[in-house]
Amino acid sequence: MLRVGVIGVQGAVSEHIEAVKRAFERLGVEGEAFWLRRPEQLNAIDAIILPGGESTTISRLMQKNGLFEPVKKLGEEGLPIMGTCAGLILLAKDVEGAVEGQRFLELLDVRVNRNAYGRQVDSFEAPLKLSFSDEPFPGVFIRAPKIVELLGDKVKPIAWHGDEVVGVEQGNIIGLAFHPELTDDARLHEYFLRKAL
Repeated sequence: MLRVGVIGVQGAVSEHIEAVKRAFERLGVEGEAFWLRRPEQLNAIDAIILPGGESTTISRLMQKNGLFEPVKKLGEEGLPIMGTCAGLILLAKDVEGAVEGQRFLELLDVRVNRNAYGRQVDSFEAPLKLSFSDEPFPGVFIRAPKIVELLGDKVKPIAWHGDEVVGVEQGNIIGLAFHPELTDDARLHEYFLRKAL
């Protein structure tokens, strides 16, 4: 029985929960996906998703709710964590355009530009190439951050938009500049959940 918590302080939480349920079904796995809001919910958890939203707000609310340090520690200890859009920003070691006082989990050896793709009106969809599948993946980019640089050889690209890296993994951590939960395609959630099996 896999227990997957989606950090539910702000952002696209219910969409991730639905995507995780689809992935459970496709993998033939019993599991539970739930809104993660309090530190006590981290007991006996198998994986965590940091959704899109507003990275400054999510960071502040995670600190206020006592989730920030325990989630960072679990990530350092090897618990699978996936961050999408704002979640990628929270996972990054280095953030261009960070707001003063904003804290990051610093679990992923990447430099990201926080507002690289501009405003809401600059959102777009495009087919992406995945490292683990031949079929293109429908990439949904909404005010997306940009992965500017991979810092070291531990972090590996897993998704590309043309020549541009838009998804990476580093051991137990996955960071995506786009929103896989806003499509019917559960391949990235399946790929992530396999880390918890």
